[in-house]
Amino acid sequence: MTDKTTSFQSPETQEELEELVLHESILSATRLNSDSLQIGIRGDPSIRETTGVRPRYKSDVDERLEELCPNFEELLLRRSTYRLFVGFNNGEIRAHSVFDPLTQEIHTAEKLSNPGYVARQFPMISYEDKVGLVRDLYKALRGLPAYQQMPAYWRNIMVRRSQEWTPMAQEEIVSIIGRLQVLREMPVYYMRNITICMVQSIVRIQFNCDGTQILRAEDFQRFLDENIPD
Repeated sequence: MTDKTTSFQSPETQEELEELVLHESILSATRLNSDSLQIGIRGDPSIRETTGVRPRYKSDVDERLEELCPNFEELLLRRSTYRLFVGFNNGEIRAHSVFDPLTQEIHTAEKLSNPGYVARQFPMISYEDKVGLVRDLYKALRGLPAYQQMPAYWRNIMVRRSQEWTPMAQEEIVSIIGRLQVLREMPVYYMRNITICMVQSIVRIQFNCDGTQILRAEDFQRFLDENIPD
């Protein structure tokens, strides 16, 4: 049996490695790697081909969306949530908290439509303080001994992220949540789930055709204007 050894060593310089890391991924440590409006990823072609013959499914999220939208705003603007996933087809809602950033919480639409439940489950924090806490968390990470074991090019990337990072604007969050119904009711290809992340200022939308769009929050309205008929 032949012994094969795979080398993970790279011949590039530190500067070349840094640029490669930043440009190889779709969504890098610092930004969306595209000069265009958005990145589109196609999924299972068989799902796309049968989109027109599959009936629309109305979930608990659809039934309660009018009550949920103000609570979604509350979570992202005045509570601990920095990333929110809303699954329209499966009714699953996931939240990531700045107070426990390595885990995710899973909630049902029924419970999240109750303001009392939101008040109990999600600690209050102003948007400005939440942004400051994110900065403090990254700063604390950079001071840990394990952090210093990363390759130099990766440490440089993290420093660049800290220097360049800006959160999603609050008005963008309000605008995105205010258009969830529109995205859900799009003809033929409509939204199946959405992820809103105020840290990366990114919106990720999956559609019933198994396609995914990843776009900057600042380009969200333009995306709607170009893809939803009047």
